Amino acid sequence: MSNIIKLPIPVLRTVAPIRNQSGIGRGTPPGRKSNAAHGRVREWLSEAEVEQLIAAANSHGRYPLRDACLILLCYRHALRVSELVGLRWSQVDMKGRLAVVRAKGSLDGVHPLTGRELRMLRKLERERAGGAHVLMSERGSPMAPAAAQKVVKQAGLRAGLPFPVHIHMLRHSCGYALINRGTDVRTVQQYMGHASINNTVIYTRLDAARFYRLWKD
Repeated sequence: MSNIIKLPIPVLRTVAPIRNQSGIGRGTPPGRKSNAAHGRVREWLSEAEVEQLIAAANSHGRYPLRDACLILLCYRHALRVSELVGLRWSQVDMKGRLAVVRAKGSLDGVHPLTGRELRMLRKLERERAGGAHVLMSERGSPMAPAAAQKVVKQAGLRAGLPFPVHIHMLRHSCGYALINRGTDVRTVQQYMGHASINNTVIYTRLDAARFYRLWKD
């Protein structure tokens, strides 16, 4: 496998007006059900809840390694479902880098891969039966978005989480986790591929730590 990661040549893109992409602290647009209608009180998961999803995926189903890797990569790299299922081995550098190709007018980037991710990817690569994509179906074709969504939904049920889980919650969970670790908003913007920082600042509303020193007794 080549260690050289090539990203597409950047092009100028227009960014559409921001309309409730996260469901965090904003109204529900026409035609979309509210979180309450779905039985959810929020659109993100804590790190502990993400780990519960990974553990549930890793202990059930026909492809536990693939499914656990799917959830971890989606969360750690704030991937949309199209970016996740479109992930190719040519984007993976086993020395510890991942070329993230974004969709929806977002900005591409290169992310570091942790030891945990690399171990899972190496094992997954050994088990694969050919194919250019990281996540494959049982028929040997690239995994469909609906199949990836089902993996996360089923993991949420098996983990016993008290609300329905969908795959885009993992992207929001990444932004939430980074902000709550004290990561600079601009860094989070670049990491998530946001063309506008307005898409990133929504996660600062969930950061309780910024209020801790406002009052003293």
